[in-house]
Amino acid sequence: MRFLVAALAFTLSAFGADLTGKWKGSMPGRDGNAREISFQFKADGAKLTGSMMGPMGNEVEISEGKVDGQDVSFKVVLEFNGNTMSLNYTGKLEGDDLKLKMQREGAPRAMEMMLKKSGS
Repeated sequence: MRFLVAALAFTLSAFGADLTGKWKGSMPGRDGNAREISFQFKADGAKLTGSMMGPMGNEVEISEGKVDGQDVSFKVVLEFNGNTMSLNYTGKLEGDDLKLKMQREGAPRAMEMMLKKSGS
């Protein structure tokens, strides 16, 4: 019986996290107030695609998305007035929560955020 339970747990973890759907949360803003953030993900094996609702209310595609068990990583490239900013996200699915760290390329610190699944 223990072997069966262990085999089932291994099989489920091998398929990766169930990230497909809409995820919402908040992150600290520049003024100290929380800013709402949302993502729409589609997981296909180890590949993760989707989009983020951008700061100007526009949808921004994610790139380089990967799922490895409960671990997640992807990149978002934002464009403002001809300038680009790359944001690297890494995180882990913990139960019903997706805990992410976002680090702007070239920046020394990362911001943390917690997302909850809000639908598919």
